[in-house]
Amino acid sequence: MINAVIFDLDNTLLDFMNMKNKAVEAAINGMIEAGLSVEFDPAFDKIFEIYESKGWEYQEVFDEFIKFETGSLDYKILASGIVAYRKAKEASLILYPNVNSTLITLSKWGLKLGVVSDAPSREAWMRICSVNLHHIFDAVVTFHDTGMHKPSPEPFKRISTLLDIPPENSLMIGDWPERDVIGAKKVGMKTAFAKYGDVFGTEQSGADYDIMDIKELLKIIYKENNL
Repeated sequence: MINAVIFDLDNTLLDFMNMKNKAVEAAINGMIEAGLSVEFDPAFDKIFEIYESKGWEYQEVFDEFIKFETGSLDYKILASGIVAYRKAKEASLILYPNVNSTLITLSKWGLKLGVVSDAPSREAWMRICSVNLHHIFDAVVTFHDTGMHKPSPEPFKRISTLLDIPPENSLMIGDWPERDVIGAKKVGMKTAFAKYGDVFGTEQSGADYDIMDIKELLKIIYKENNL
């Protein structure tokens, strides 16, 4: 019996990589307009190289990029990049298709809804609030709540405690099998792989279910709960 559905945030509910791509593109154009002499494509690759090295939430990515390109930090160029990034980020942060309707249906069915994200608390909540989901979830666990990243079992134990639902009565859905699926299985949760958000070309997720659209969760709940 599934009594709770728990979601990863980025690339499961939100199209995070689309947002990141568009925001970085805008930032580069903003910095070039402010006087930075760089070629667009190498600049794009370098910024993503920094993100991959320091983490997707790294707040000083443009500081480091500008210093790498020029040897010093020009605050006019930095500010231009940050402002352009923030405007594009807000405009391009969108939910995947059918997220709203699926969440509302699950809630109407009486299931508890939660989020387990590796993002820092401020960034996770800003994204949740930006897409008006802050009233739909019964509990949200971010990196700062446990100090542990998935696949550590601690975030999954924490969300189970907050929802007051045993792990074996919960379904976890996420786009990163090595973190979302493995971590959830460690505590006994059922799992679903958000194939629509996969950026790694995963062929074998190890999840109980692979889905191409979040609305497929409704059929899974029907099956698991014998509705």
